Amino acid sequence: MALFATLYELMLRLQPESTGGAAGPAGAVAGGATGAPAGPLDGCGGGGGSSTMIMLVVMLGVMYFLVLRPEQKRAKERDAALKALAKGDIVRTNGGIRDALDCYCTGTNWCYVAAHSAGNLQIGYALALYGTSARYKKTPTPNSAGQCSNAGGGTQTGWNIKWVDVAGGAGGGSELADSGDWLLSEPLVSDLKTSTARALYNHNSTGGKWFYLYAGAKGTLYSFVLPGQDDEAIAYHSSGGVSGSSGGSYCNPSDWFCNDLTTGSAAAEGGRAKWSYHSVSFRDTGESFNHYTNGNWGGIVSKMRADMAANAQ
Repeated sequence: MALFATLYELMLRLQPESTGGAAGPAGAVAGGATGAPAGPLDGCGGGGGSSTMIMLVVMLGVMYFLVLRPEQKRAKERDAALKALAKGDIVRTNGGIRDALDCYCTGTNWCYVAAHSAGNLQIGYALALYGTSARYKKTPTPNSAGQCSNAGGGTQTGWNIKWVDVAGGAGGGSELADSGDWLLSEPLVSDLKTSTARALYNHNSTGGKWFYLYAGAKGTLYSFVLPGQDDEAIAYHSSGGVSGSSGGSYCNPSDWFCNDLTTGSAAAEGGRAKWSYHSVSFRDTGESFNHYTNGNWGGIVSKMRADMAANAQ
């Protein structure tokens, strides 16, 4: 709104002033030398109207380049990222995640795991289905296929993971993926549909590893698709680890129209519990962090990265 106000004030200042004289005392008109009222705009004709139209066009152009075009660019980036994952990609590609965990999180090695967006589903799937199974201890030197050789120390149960930090986690899916199947000619990420993501694995089963969640709330023009507070791509019910077979509407405490997403591991307002071993470390009450890194560890990822830098030692 500040941008609109500034442009409007500029438009008014640039309009040509009337030269038809100013009203004097008792409503008298100071016109020409004879004291007679001056003609309309003294021959200026429709110049003022033309200037106004020009300024409106300029104002709309500025709004397009400063507001609408960046919003369209972010929307395209979001859609491209969603379309990059085809149906079943979490299951199909999870072997690569497990190979990395085998390489760097077994034997004498310990790991701190950071995940963003659909990475929440990847690490959650790995821990739920394989986090308590026997693994060979590996040497942390992967070959060209991303796999490591056995270290010769036998096997161990699961992986040596201290904790998992998740920024803008899509563990509960996104309504943007739900709507994509009927809004677009080709489906958006089927794995990220709320019903699919929540049924993909048992989110309560983490092999005893804690997930610390960072939930952003800086939404945008298309956020109406997402219930409650959101970061442009993921709603609080997902980024906050709220359990259930479907998403719900959760907000910051200042919002009167939906239940609060609580910090920590306690149930959200309204009574719905969070998944086991899931705790909200950061809730964006200032609505300052969106879903995207913006090419420089920005958005909600910046909060998770700061925690890793300070505590992953």
